[in-house]
Amino acid sequence: MNERSAFARWSFRLALLAAVVGVLAVLGHRLGVMDFRLAIFGLMGSTLIGLAAALSGIAGIAITLMGRKGGTVFAAAGLVLGLVVAVPVLLAAQAGSAVPRIHDISTDLQDPPKFVAVRALRTPQHNSLEREEPGNLGELQQAGYPELEPALIERHPGQVFEEALALVKERGWEVVAVSVENGTIEATDTTALMGFKDDVVIRVREEAGKALVDMRSASRVGQSDLGANAKRIEAFFRSLKNASMRLAKRSSICVPPP
Repeated sequence: MNERSAFARWSFRLALLAAVVGVLAVLGHRLGVMDFRLAIFGLMGSTLIGLAAALSGIAGIAITLMGRKGGTVFAAAGLVLGLVVAVPVLLAAQAGSAVPRIHDISTDLQDPPKFVAVRALRTPQHNSLEREEPGNLGELQQAGYPELEPALIERHPGQVFEEALALVKERGWEVVAVSVENGTIEATDTTALMGFKDDVVIRVREEAGKALVDMRSASRVGQSDLGANAKRIEAFFRSLKNASMRLAKRSSICVPPP
């Protein structure tokens, strides 16, 4: 039997190390024992190690195929595991490079919905909710997300408000405050992997007999949200409009002809 290739051995070892570093970064932040900056640094480190494992795996496979050394399984395992660790972070970084480095998105740039109850959940270490940084925040948002705008729904504002609240609960967001008088809903969405918390406020107002819905989504940490807040608003508005259309159709079907 041929001696196992050093590339194959190191590919597997590096891949395991990358996985361990990545898991520790995620768990450390989710458990509150690691600052988000350190967690991000850990993910970056695991990505670099994962890439090294993948490259070593490719070299190891090439050497074993030439029959000079053994260890094809180890090299292949290192290649696959290294890519599993590195690729998601690389894809997120690529997506983030295509969007503005901002973390507070609002469908109304002139009169953004205001956070009230959520402020008590934020600490001085979190991003400010004053929308003062960067100074050209509005311009950056318009350049990055020109299609983002309020939703005008042809239903009674009270009905749309109830539909919006139901959608917030359906998504598993933590409801922080509900003000029927002001037509606002404040909630917190926790990201699945890292456990980052992004706060949202939804405002429903009456305009010409219709419901005008604005939404704001702001990350507690990080200079860039990698586009997550805009995607959250767009997805929520799609669901809200679809829900309103379904209910409107049901209402028209149930109304007896004159």
